[in-house]
Amino acid sequence: MKLAISTDAPQLNAQLDPRFGRCAYFIIIDTETREWNALPNPAAGAGVGAGPQSVQFLANQGVEAVVGPHFGPKAFTALEAAGIRIYTASGGQADALLDDFLAGALVPVTQPASEGRHRGAGL
Repeated sequence: MKLAISTDAPQLNAQLDPRFGRCAYFIIIDTETREWNALPNPAAGAGVGAGPQSVQFLANQGVEAVVGPHFGPKAFTALEAAGIRIYTASGGQADALLDDFLAGALVPVTQPASEGRHRGAGL
């Protein structure tokens, strides 16, 4: 399975970026082999629609699950429509979050963050 984690740098030990749609990088990891690749988020500087643009980018990469801090309504809807599973974490390094994901320790997201939570926060 391909897992994407929103990060602030292009290393496997990078910290979870507090933004999903405008994160600096996505670390995409094959959960079976642990091979990974860091890709700059093309929607990081988007004026509007960064969440759905990020989701389309990830879908084009074959991503099947994502880990991020929280997901606004537009990103959440786009992820659901793309069939990408959504998990949340409050922080940590990408490599540790991968371990948490594989251990089933991350929380599945069943609803978007409230409008007030992400508005103006670059999500």
